[in-house]
Amino acid sequence: MKKISNVFYIAVGLIILVVIYGALSPESFEAVTANAKNFVASRFGWYYMLLMSFMAILSVYFIFSPYGNIRLGKDTDRPQFSTITWIAMLFSAGMGIGVVFYSAAEPLSHFAISPATEDPNTDAAFKEALRQSFFHWGFHVWAMYGVIALSLAFFQFRKGEPGLISATLKPIFGKKMEGPWGIFIDVLAVFATSFGVATTLGFGAVQINAGLHYLFDITISIKSQFVIIAVVTVLFVASAWSGLSKGIKYLSNTNLVLAFILLGLIIILGPTLLIFNMFTESLGGYVANLIPMSFRTAPLDPDNREWLDTWTIFYWAWWISWAPFVSMFIARISKGRTIREFMIGVLAAPTLLGTFWFSAFGTTAIDIQKKGLTDLTIPSTELTIFEMFNVMPMSLFISVLAIFLIASFFITSADSATFVLGMQSTNGSLTPPNNVKLTWGIIQSTIAIILLSVNGLTALQNTIIIAALPFSFVMLLMIVSLIKALKAELKLIKSKKD
Repeated sequence: MKKISNVFYIAVGLIILVVIYGALSPESFEAVTANAKNFVASRFGWYYMLLMSFMAILSVYFIFSPYGNIRLGKDTDRPQFSTITWIAMLFSAGMGIGVVFYSAAEPLSHFAISPATEDPNTDAAFKEALRQSFFHWGFHVWAMYGVIALSLAFFQFRKGEPGLISATLKPIFGKKMEGPWGIFIDVLAVFATSFGVATTLGFGAVQINAGLHYLFDITISIKSQFVIIAVVTVLFVASAWSGLSKGIKYLSNTNLVLAFILLGLIIILGPTLLIFNMFTESLGGYVANLIPMSFRTAPLDPDNREWLDTWTIFYWAWWISWAPFVSMFIARISKGRTIREFMIGVLAAPTLLGTFWFSAFGTTAIDIQKKGLTDLTIPSTELTIFEMFNVMPMSLFISVLAIFLIASFFITSADSATFVLGMQSTNGSLTPPNNVKLTWGIIQSTIAIILLSVNGLTALQNTIIIAALPFSFVMLLMIVSLIKALKAELKLIKSKKD
């Protein structure tokens, strides 16, 4: 394949080794990765909390700093995509399928097993459940994605560097980033991206299978999930083949339309007034408690600490492991925007959309649970949302719509990742060859199918969370490099004016 880099061959070799280990010895694979994940969570939880808080503070600084007027590209460049399409693409690639998967299940879990000092199944726990869901899916996550994407976009479009993680470190390490160290960093990014997306393919197939079983009694089995992955693979490869401005753009806009229709139905058919009141109350509580939640480690409360390891610290590591993929995709679609416009968009739009989404689905699920209409704590996570729909009017239509939305998000995430993996393995090409994207599409789907067949997805999830720790150090270096380059750029702009 033309344009292919050494990063591709090294990353694929590592991926094959891990998949073979997971397929031949799944129990050992899961035990080893679980122990390593638990070690990282218990020993570095404080570090993740500080890191994500630092990202949040830094993202706000960029908005109000003198750097805000610098354009991500030439001064004459303008955005390639409209603001609505851009936001749709941000949301779809960033966490689309997850907000459907966890929108009812997570707030319900926090309500039934309260994360703070509140007693479970109380009004106080209700408010806390929504605040914690906002926290895990809100401002901090998008701040981290935004800062890393800003670094990639600045170096790629303003300074003319290739779209690679390693290229952002040249102000610190110079030509060394074009050698083995640069390859190592890019391989780490490809490794995290490929396994992260394979995990999403696996979990997405499981949820679609669960929904089809619930609605049409289709058997929950590896055969059904294999067919689902095969169909989705054909669709997302076809989308990736058509290019960024066609496939992903149209899919993202479709996602936004379907998501708003589903959200509107939940608001109308659910406890409408309660949803709006809980959104307002919980959003205020989220803002008021943002600082305490950001630095909470519960060192003297073992039970609370265990909850933090399971939820908050797990999420921070999970989002960091997704940063190479999501941030690179955000950077790719953001050429022509100013730093201020970019950061405000990345921070505000997905955060507000996410908080309102969790308010609608979380409030509806908890209200059903409180009224005793059904016990939503019994079903598995992938079935919770369908059980919730079952006690609502128009349940069949809503469930079918949700399956279509999950599938659409599913295809978009895989499509976006295929594009990004193509970039990372062709020296940062903005238009990776179709045969490279096709190869990555097949690799991702094969990983998902093999590890689904041996129940290895949990171990795979553990693996990328472990990979998040070394990548977090790369992120810090990217920030140092970015600030150094921005200072030099500002001096250059001032000298031109003088």
